[in-house]
Amino acid sequence: MSSTKKMVLLTAPSGAGKTTIARRLMKAFPFLTFSISATTRPPRPNEKHGEDYYFYSDAKFSKLVEEGAFIEYEEVYPGKYYGTLQKSVDRIWQKGLTILFDLDVKGARNLKSIFGDRCLSLFIEPESLAVLEERLKKRRTETEQTLALRLKRAEFELNQSDFFDYSIVNKDLDVAVAEARDRVLEFMEVYD
Repeated sequence: MSSTKKMVLLTAPSGAGKTTIARRLMKAFPFLTFSISATTRPPRPNEKHGEDYYFYSDAKFSKLVEEGAFIEYEEVYPGKYYGTLQKSVDRIWQKGLTILFDLDVKGARNLKSIFGDRCLSLFIEPESLAVLEERLKKRRTETEQTLALRLKRAEFELNQSDFFDYSIVNKDLDVAVAEARDRVLEFMEVYD
């Protein structure tokens, strides 16, 4: 198995299940290591700095942009920035591991355009917008305003699936995880 400077991107509209699939892939494959993104959004309950995200103030994030610390960054929601730190990528590759990203559609498109064939990109789709809305409501982390924003963005993001290597519909989580696992195995040139 060759894991030399490879990455796996999981992207999806918020609430489509990419984080759950990412966690299951990391349990299945010890060669995958999660890349922690930076963001200016506040942490959700149970999220930890340096574990789920690097939570930075607007000023700190701007300073990192000025210093060229990011491979890519985007304003994903108004006033809320997300980015991929070069030092995180370098640290994982120095260990000979493959990077697993769980990121927004714009960030995933950016990384895919930079890294090309060294990057497997999986677009996770919800069964429907109605199912996505229900998942987001069940989180109980959204106001009506932020829910409307996420759903509007999801409509845009669902039209981006053609830019990725594979699209996986998450109607049944176990089936979606199995499909993602098969794609990773194929990409890593490991066969059961």
